[in-house]
Amino acid sequence: MKIELTPFARARLFPDQGRGNTIQDCTPEEFERHLNEQPPLKVLDGYAPFCKLHVHRNWTSTRCLTVPITDGNRHLLRSAYEARSKKELPVLVRWFEGVEPPVAEYFVVILYSAEQLQKEGQPIQGDWGVVGCLYTLEPEEIPMAPITMMRNALGVEEGGSGVPIDREAYRRSVEFWDNNANWRP
Repeated sequence: MKIELTPFARARLFPDQGRGNTIQDCTPEEFERHLNEQPPLKVLDGYAPFCKLHVHRNWTSTRCLTVPITDGNRHLLRSAYEARSKKELPVLVRWFEGVEPPVAEYFVVILYSAEQLQKEGQPIQGDWGVVGCLYTLEPEEIPMAPITMMRNALGVEEGGSGVPIDREAYRRSVEFWDNNANWRP
């Protein structure tokens, strides 16, 4: 099985202007090589049959992706309308500024099958393409953000996958994201 870093994930996980909330101490090529040479600790089913999650121990200084919202840090939350790419419409997002999360224990690598990536207009040479990565303390997936679920339900034309919303998964997502937020340096 060959795993390939997609252009979408490369831009988000390894931006040209390095940021403290992306993967640290590792090039895109080293990351891809590690995923192909080191077996995952475990493989989790994703939100659809074409999605798998490979759990790897974090071998870098990358920090956790999310921070719990508390009365002591709520004032550090920020929000804006942003798009993940030039082709997508902006959506409301929120994040912390001025917090420093712990170093992540795990990478939960989000993979899509080559067939799905072809449908989405992102063909790859490998069998599976990295579309994202979660940096976590536990070897488990954190819930997909509610807006990502909605975008997926809208279809590939709007930057999604065409998978309908699972109402129970959506409720779990809202519960998690109501109490946690991403962060930016």
